[in-house]
Amino acid sequence: MSAPASPPPRVPELKRTALYDFHRRHGGHLVPFAGWEMPLYYTSILAEHKAVRTSVGLFDVSHMGILTVEGGHAADLLSRRTTANVPGLVPGQVRYTFLLESTGGIVDDLLVSRIDSGDELARSHLTVPNASRADEVEEILRQHRGPDTKIARWNGPVSLLAVQGPASRALLQKLMGWDLSKLGFYHAAFFPWSSGSGASGKLGLPFPGALGESVLVSRTGYTGELGYELFVPSDRADGFAERLVSAGALPCGLGARDSLRLEKGYLLSGQEFHRDHTPLEAAQERFVDFDHEFVGRPALEKQRTEGVAMRLAGISTTAPGAIPRHGTPIRANGAVVAEATSGGLSPNLGHGIALAYLPRALTPVGTSVELEIRGRAVPGEVASLPFVKAAPARG
Repeated sequence: MSAPASPPPRVPELKRTALYDFHRRHGGHLVPFAGWEMPLYYTSILAEHKAVRTSVGLFDVSHMGILTVEGGHAADLLSRRTTANVPGLVPGQVRYTFLLESTGGIVDDLLVSRIDSGDELARSHLTVPNASRADEVEEILRQHRGPDTKIARWNGPVSLLAVQGPASRALLQKLMGWDLSKLGFYHAAFFPWSSGSGASGKLGLPFPGALGESVLVSRTGYTGELGYELFVPSDRADGFAERLVSAGALPCGLGARDSLRLEKGYLLSGQEFHRDHTPLEAAQERFVDFDHEFVGRPALEKQRTEGVAMRLAGISTTAPGAIPRHGTPIRANGAVVAEATSGGLSPNLGHGIALAYLPRALTPVGTSVELEIRGRAVPGEVASLPFVKAAPARG
């Protein structure tokens, strides 16, 4: 008698954001992404990309981790575990930073926002890691926290919408009556749901308790355009998204997010890093504060002194029909020297672009390389980043 067949492995059920029904109503093409069911596109990636570059688009980014880190030593914890000198952040300031292994390899890139007013006895920070690393980042922070530091995860009750594009400020000010002119780049503040004209931002409100009366607005954006991220209660997210669309924002999916960030040369978790590269190799040393102790600092100090053997660079090819992809081999002097970490067609430029870790000697702008695309050698050259500059704000 043969042994009974083993049951097939259980596939984890995909999580859904509070905007799942919104995605379905607007024709979103839903795909699995980092354990979530997310829209790849609604109309087309090209149309959504162009909307963000020329007008305004709306993204559901509620799958990103939403963590609060609060307490007397909260800033010290985040400073010890990231490359940012978090105690040096002023109220309302947001910092893009890296959480590293002791080797200096990037575990995740994340945003840390100081959302207390400065008058409180304890510091309050909002931390947003990537969806695929949110559980791991939360666990690392919990392992290293002190008894007076409170860490909480808010995915579920809180949703995160990103309004991106040169017309984003004008749209939000007209729709919500907010005065966003004083909200600086990489800053955040609470703005009221119901307001008269010219409502300004505040700090020091409880998160997420204040979201019933306020929206936490952050001005960062991973599209390279003027843009705002809106933290809202999940039970109001669908209706708010519909209001944003009625006001002129085009729903956008993961496909446009990827092509937009590639044109800016921004990193993508799982492609530009998965513990195998440091911030210095990724050409991100401007986001490393060497004025404090953090996990991975000795390795980065060594690289800063000795130099890196490889460095992330942009590559451009104008050969007709040549579209590089993740894994495309890159040659120099007849030998394969790298593979593209990201690649695609630049809708704004109309030709292929890619990112790759090249030997340092090949990284000067204008250096000639070859890309192996569909079995043929295609000429390319190292390009300056970003490939595309931001459009002027409208309104």
